[in-house]
Amino acid sequence: MQSEIKLTPTEFLAVTNQNLEYAFSGVTLEGEVVSFKINQGKWVFFDVKDAGSSVSCFMTLFQLRMPLKDGMKVTVRGVPKVTKWGKFSFTVTAVMPVGEGSLKKSYELLKKKLTNEGLFNVERKRPLPGDLTRLGVVSSVDAAGYADFVKILNARWGGIDVQVAHTQVQGMDAPDQIIRALKYFNERSEVQVIAILRGGGSADDLACFNDEELVRTIAASKIPIITGIGHEVDESLADLAADVRASTPSNAAEMLTPDKRSIKITVNDSVLRVKNVVLNKIESASREKVEKMNQLSRDIKGRIDNYASGLEQKLKILEALNPEGILKQGYAILTGKIFPGDVVKITTYKQEIKAEIKEVYER
Repeated sequence: MQSEIKLTPTEFLAVTNQNLEYAFSGVTLEGEVVSFKINQGKWVFFDVKDAGSSVSCFMTLFQLRMPLKDGMKVTVRGVPKVTKWGKFSFTVTAVMPVGEGSLKKSYELLKKKLTNEGLFNVERKRPLPGDLTRLGVVSSVDAAGYADFVKILNARWGGIDVQVAHTQVQGMDAPDQIIRALKYFNERSEVQVIAILRGGGSADDLACFNDEELVRTIAASKIPIITGIGHEVDESLADLAADVRASTPSNAAEMLTPDKRSIKITVNDSVLRVKNVVLNKIESASREKVEKMNQLSRDIKGRIDNYASGLEQKLKILEALNPEGILKQGYAILTGKIFPGDVVKITTYKQEIKAEIKEVYER
C-alpha cells in the first residue's frame, strides 16, 4: 500500500503546479470569450468557453495586444495553474482573435484607438529615398511573396544590397519575431528602407499584422518602412502605420526601384528630341547667317555628341549592373545568412542551388 504523503497547502499547490507545468508545458485553447474584464488597469480576466465547458483565464494588460470583447472567438496560449486560493486558472501568455467576425471587431477597436492617438497621421509619413542602395527586408524567405519581390527587384534595377531578416509572417509568434527584426535594423542603421513582406492569405493568416506592439514599433521606426502585405484588397494596421503601403510584395519592389528599360527609352527620346530641335533651328536660319549657323551647328553638334556619349556610357553602366549579365560571366548570387550551419541559396545563370555553410573566414 502506498504511504500517505503529508503536505502543507503551500507545498501541495507547488507540487500540483509543477506537475501541471510539466504535463501541459504549452497549451492552446480555442473558444468564445465571456465575462471579460480589466481590474485596476493591470489585470485581465475572462473565460473561454465551448458548448460544454468554461476555463477561467488570467493575463496582464501589457500582454493584451489585440482588443477583446465578450462573444469573440479566440485562440489562447498559456499554462494551467492553481492559484494560492485553490482556484484553477489558465495563465495566458498570448491571445489572438480568430474568425473573420472577431478579427474585424478587434481590428476596428484598435484602429480607432491608434487613430485617436495620431499614429496613422499623414504628416508622420516619410518618402522613400530616390537613390536606394541598401535595403532591409523582413519576411519569410520560404514564401512565394518574397521570391516574387526579389525577382522583380533584380529585373527592374539590380545592384541593391539586400539584408534579409527571416521571420514567421503568420501565427501567434510572428509579431514578436518581426518586432525583433525591426529593432535589429534600427539599432544597426545600415539600411535606408525596411520592407515588410507577406503574400496573400486568409484573415486569420494576416491577423498578426494587427498586433498593437508591432504597429507601434513600425510607427516608431527611425528608418522609413514600406509594407507589401497580402493582396490589394487587404488592409492591416501595419499598413496604416508604415510610411508607404504597397498593394503586394511585387508592387513594393516596383515602388522601390526605377525600371531600367523605361530609363533607356527616356534617354533615347531625349537625345532624339534635342537633335530635332537643334536641326529645326538651323534650317530656319536666314542665308545671311549661314556661316555663323554652320559654326553654331558644329558647336552644338559637338555638345550633343558629348552628351550622347555620356548617356551611352550610363547605358553601358546600367547594362553592367544587370544581374543576369553578371551571372552569364560565371558569377553567382548568394542569398541568406552567412553563418555556419545556415542554408543559403546560390543563383547561377542556369541553376538555383541550396547549400549549407560549413565555415566562415574573415578576409
